Amino acid sequence: MAEALMNHIDPEAIVLGVDTDSREAVIRLLAGKLKDAGYVKDSFADAVLAREATMPTGLPLGHAVNVAVPHTDPEHVVKPGIALATLKKPVTFANMEDPDEAVEVGLVFLMALNDKDRQIEMLQEIMATIQSEEAISGLMQASSLDDVAAVLK
Repeated sequence: MAEALMNHIDPEAIVLGVDTDSREAVIRLLAGKLKDAGYVKDSFADAVLAREATMPTGLPLGHAVNVAVPHTDPEHVVKPGIALATLKKPVTFANMEDPDEAVEVGLVFLMALNDKDRQIEMLQEIMATIQSEEAISGLMQASSLDDVAAVLK
């Protein structure tokens, strides 16, 4: 399952050890990577941030590292792909189940989907990966694309 996830993550859209204080900066960084690689339109980053404000994606896992899976509507996407960031220090996202609750997130998967039917499939692939504390730990310790690929294979 994780190998399928690696097939959707563009190596050019993996950023390890991001040092920032805000979810907006992380989302804009990853959206820029997806834009540069031809996955999304100029409107993508703003659309993701607007959606995040009303439908947050922070996911507390009960482990040392929590995850967020921001995304937006297909109209802002050219072709499907996923960007990945590990953070040097956690940033605050709102909890997807309780928007009033803050979740400190250290790992972000930014999904770009141009087909809503594929959203569930990609979410399942991400969920299968993040259910493994070992996989999350491996991603957080990754220092190269090869390290990320090794964790996701």
